[in-house]
Amino acid sequence: MISGLPLQGSALSELATRLKKLCGAGGAVKDGDIEIQGDHRDRLVAELVKLGYEARRSGG
Repeated sequence: MISGLPLQGSALSELATRLKKLCGAGGAVKDGDIEIQGDHRDRLVAELVKLGYEARRSGG
């Protein structure tokens, strides 16, 4: 689950598509959050930081 991004609409969907392709996983955009199936947290955090977002792991 990726939340707190300053994106909406098509920009959020485009980022979700990019992240799903990066991980080779499915996912969806729901209520302004991006959900990616599977445990890809480290890869997602690294990609978001590379794209200029402040990102960190949370949860277990």
